[in-house]
Amino acid sequence: MSTLELAPAEEDSYMEDAAGDRTQPTAEILNALSATERKSEEAVVLQTESQGPPPSEYDALTAQLAENPHNPDGWRQLIRIAEESGEIEKISAAYDALLKQYPNNATAQIQYITHFVNDESTFEHAEELFKKFLIRSPCVELWIFYLTYVRRLNVSAAQRDNIRMSYEFALNHVGQDKDSGQIWADYIQFLKSGEATTTWEQQQKMDSLRKVYHRAVQIPLDNVERLWQELEAFETSLNKITAKKFMADLSPAHMQARTTLRQLVNHVTPLYAQSPNELFLPSLPRFDASERSLVGKWKAYLKWEESNPLEIEEKEKATLITRIQGVYRKAVIRMRYYTEIWFMAYTWTNSAGKHDEAMTILKAGLEANPSSFLLTFAYTEALEIKKDFAEIHATYEKFLEVLRASLVVLDQQNGDTTVAPPPPATSNYPANDPSSQASFSSNSSDDRPKQQTTELQKRRTEYGLVWIMYMRFAMRSEGVKPSRAIFAKARKDGKAPWEVYEAAALMEYHCSDDKLVASRIFEKGLDTFGDEIEYVLRYLSFLISINDMKNARALFERVISTFPPERARPLWERWARYEYQYGDLEASLKLEKRMAEVYTSDPPIKRLAQRYMYLGTDAIADRDLGFAIARRAHPAGAGSTLVRTETSTSLLASSQGNTSGTVAAPSTTQQAQNKRAASPPEHRKRDESRTGGAPGGGSGEYSSGHKRARPQSPPVRDRETRWGRRDVPAVPVWDREERGGRGRDGGPRGGQGRDFEEEKGRHVQLPGVVSWFIGELPTPASFDGPVFRTDDLMNLFRNAVIPNSSVRAKSPPPPPRSGGGRPPPDYGPYQGPNSARGRRGY
Repeated sequence: MSTLELAPAEEDSYMEDAAGDRTQPTAEILNALSATERKSEEAVVLQTESQGPPPSEYDALTAQLAENPHNPDGWRQLIRIAEESGEIEKISAAYDALLKQYPNNATAQIQYITHFVNDESTFEHAEELFKKFLIRSPCVELWIFYLTYVRRLNVSAAQRDNIRMSYEFALNHVGQDKDSGQIWADYIQFLKSGEATTTWEQQQKMDSLRKVYHRAVQIPLDNVERLWQELEAFETSLNKITAKKFMADLSPAHMQARTTLRQLVNHVTPLYAQSPNELFLPSLPRFDASERSLVGKWKAYLKWEESNPLEIEEKEKATLITRIQGVYRKAVIRMRYYTEIWFMAYTWTNSAGKHDEAMTILKAGLEANPSSFLLTFAYTEALEIKKDFAEIHATYEKFLEVLRASLVVLDQQNGDTTVAPPPPATSNYPANDPSSQASFSSNSSDDRPKQQTTELQKRRTEYGLVWIMYMRFAMRSEGVKPSRAIFAKARKDGKAPWEVYEAAALMEYHCSDDKLVASRIFEKGLDTFGDEIEYVLRYLSFLISINDMKNARALFERVISTFPPERARPLWERWARYEYQYGDLEASLKLEKRMAEVYTSDPPIKRLAQRYMYLGTDAIADRDLGFAIARRAHPAGAGSTLVRTETSTSLLASSQGNTSGTVAAPSTTQQAQNKRAASPPEHRKRDESRTGGAPGGGSGEYSSGHKRARPQSPPVRDRETRWGRRDVPAVPVWDREERGGRGRDGGPRGGQGRDFEEEKGRHVQLPGVVSWFIGELPTPASFDGPVFRTDDLMNLFRNAVIPNSSVRAKSPPPPPRSGGGRPPPDYGPYQGPNSARGRRGY
């Protein structure tokens, strides 16, 4: 009974009460309202006291960045708020959090340390930060800041040695950097300012200056030319004779440095868009055109540095390694979220023999990009070489957890919104053709548009790939049992796709030679992915490949009725190929009868041709339908054209008007539709004047009533030949359906005798969009205009007179026409735009 309805007895009682006392006293109502208000106020007070004061802007922003750390603008705002507060605790917490997210950011490090270098009581904290940041920093700005701090503290003559060691320490780390010219110049000035009271001290001072100069002028520094001039003046002031010798010896290396500097500037300038003093924080990549271009420039620059443009000799290989190390360290700071740059750094460092540092690079890259497949697989592979299996398990578990979390987020964000991608390169069908689409979803339905994968489905497939790689590692490194244990975990994970089951089954079959376990895994996956046509097809092909025909036949009969005809065609075709190859004729005919009931438009010639094909050899098409003759007459190099015959015309019409390939001649209606639309009246009048006043008769040159075949005119290409590569000979429709790629129903297609493990899509084909566009073009039979000869066009280009800016040559006059308005029997070359043929648009 509804809360708004009353039983009859209750209704009568209610009416009597209402009649007896229609209202309550006013005082009682006021008291009740007052009590309610007091309770509400008390509740608000208690709630306010329990919640406490609202969070400050700093606390709120800190909480937001903890949940979403990839927010450069939020980090800049947090630093600004902390700086404005003046509280050293907030400033330290803000910079520590920022530098944890963006390590080795020199601008942030300098701003952070600045708060501790102005008060002697905080010098100790500043030095701790220098120790923490300097060793791993390739940034010249931080090293200059450090040297300034050292020179401030060491002002006495007895402390000059501390400054000298600090300069040497800095130059050993960043002295090869283009921007370190200021450090070299300051160091030279520091050495010049030293006092030398004895001859020995003066000699030591000159030797020290000479060594520093000689090192500096061979590096592509931004002030290398000025340093060269200073060196020349310095040597000349000491001894003009030895100066010439020193300068001559150093000149080749210096000229190489100057040449390299110009190339270096061209490489580096586009890589740093912002000013050096601005707090640059990299953002997550969008992989748009500008970002891809930037990545390409970084890669080109890094490869250029690896090529040793300074031509550093083998004996100084340590200098070359230090230089390239600094370049890669700066690259991964600037391009923190581009895993390809991290991988390049790892690959080069590993090839240089620094294996421990290479592993450190991979770890740092994974910390920055925990969802990177590239870095994860590279790291686990390196660990596998070192036999560190425990770390590999931990890495895979962590990676799967990261991917699983992203799948959960996509689930919550309505992951069922489909996005239709362009057709794959292996498809020769239009994107809107339902027969060309395949289901990739683990929860697909018959009414779901095929080949329209969601982001969630893509992520699930990638998630399954990680499980497969995890199982593969365990199988090859630890054996069958660990691999089965990992597969058991994947089965319990509800987000693993069907590819995991197939991979586990095939590993059992190939690595353990256990058909029974492999079949059981396939069968278990069928309980979950029985509506996946591709999974069922893979299972059927596996049973056929191991010659388990009893179970293969049982599987086919069990699942064929569960799919609609447009999705079930791959199963029919796969089973038909087996029957044609290894079954008896009676079974083949029975199967064809069943298929004819399902696909009523399939022509009988198609099935007969498929029964008598092997390894792509189709004698029926080549000999009985004339395809071999057509290929000989017009080889592949000429475009794989076909002669216009009744047979090719009928096959063409069937391929266009019938998706199943029924061979039938074009109907009268179709022929009428294929005809070109009539010309406008003014065009017809102009044509009549050119053709002797015969718009439709035979007296004009281009009359539509009768057209003479031009000698040597190339035949029009059959539409079907344009769906594949031009250099592939034309083949009948059914032959191409059986030679690979994807079938008309979107399922995978296999050739005669194709093995279960054979790679798919090995034939290079046109992209799907191009194939669809070509397929939408009118048929060759619909063209009723003039057909020109390529020889005419080539003669036109060969004999054309190209006028220059000063002299304009006249084209040769056209030859006199024959009487009656008809062309001479032999078509001559094109005679210019004013001729009759030129006016027709040749």
